[in-house]
Amino acid sequence: MNRLDKIKQMQVVSALVEGNSIRATVRMTGVAKNTIAKLLIELGDACSKYMNDHFTNLKCERLQVDELWSFVGCKQKNVTAKKVERDGICGDVWTWIAIDADTKLIPSFVLGQRDPLTARVFMEDLAGRLANRVQLTSDGLKIYLKAVKDSFGNEIDYAMLVKIYGNPTEGQKRYSPAECIGCEAKRIKGDPDPKHISTSYIERQNLTVRMHNRRFTRLTNAFSKKIDNHAASMAIHYMHYNFVRIHQSLRVTPAMAAGVTDRLWSMEDIIALLG
Repeated sequence: MNRLDKIKQMQVVSALVEGNSIRATVRMTGVAKNTIAKLLIELGDACSKYMNDHFTNLKCERLQVDELWSFVGCKQKNVTAKKVERDGICGDVWTWIAIDADTKLIPSFVLGQRDPLTARVFMEDLAGRLANRVQLTSDGLKIYLKAVKDSFGNEIDYAMLVKIYGNPTEGQKRYSPAECIGCEAKRIKGDPDPKHISTSYIERQNLTVRMHNRRFTRLTNAFSKKIDNHAASMAIHYMHYNFVRIHQSLRVTPAMAAGVTDRLWSMEDIIALLG
């Protein structure tokens, strides 16, 4: 990125983390599309490495996890052998996300399918970042059961919050989710505190992603065309969320609340990760 000065780099990244598409960022900053894509990949790799290296021995106490759907290239029903050969990975891509209910830190996220293998990778990554026993809440997805057992053993207080859904309103079946008419808390392992069996924070975090990452906006053509770009955009999003964006209820960033850093980062600090 020698030809793009730091001011332009900050303008580009600021536009992207506020929910603008690459083409909109081109119009706003005057930077070429290919240059933005190159910056996205390089900075995404740098952000991913920084968080991977520094999110260790975290003193979290209450964690919530969930999976967020998106797609790359085309939706799963439209995937063909020709598209896979031409573009590589395409179709459904799920982002598995964990959030600390107290500090709002995102200590771990993993991209993959909604399957046992990705669940195991996600849980092993999460378990390896923690310094102590935690209480964990997930939704009712059954593949969590083995993944949590294999990754944490008996050193966890784990509960599932199973939602009960009714039928969607007539005429809104295509775009509206089914109405949640109740929840059932199930103790799975250890002794989870019933007062803290919740997925509210992680579900709110899912909305934050959809509002601030254009690739997750529904019913648009701003979806990712390449899996590498998708992964890089998520790394930059969470670097900005954890270190730069002040959480309204905390009045500090999640990384400061979790003791990962002792200062408020700026966009310039993120750009400096490029070296």
